Amino acid sequence: MINRLYVITRLDLNCSSPAVQCGHVLAEFCLKNIDSAKTWNNQTLIYLEVENLEKLEWWCFKLRKKNIDWVEFREPDLNNELTAICVFLKEDNSIFNGLNLLT
Repeated sequence: MINRLYVITRLDLNCSSPAVQCGHVLAEFCLKNIDSAKTWNNQTLIYLEVENLEKLEWWCFKLRKKNIDWVEFREPDLNNELTAICVFLKEDNSIFNGLNLLT
């Protein structure tokens, strides 16, 4: 079984790099989902990117429709705006195949 942790962040962030937001949401995932974090066991970690807030919110909508849980991070320095989400998948899943890796 492949345990994958997907982190999706926005590229349009001016005051904070997308990679920093990925770190924040990863920490949030580990704090809120101790059992899932232990199951993940620092296996596969995939950082993905979307263009902006609208695209990230669209992914939240899509995940909700598929009954897939996620953890979000809202940046206090950006008026608590959504900047990144984290999704833990235990099985091989192609839901994110259309997204680019964070560069």
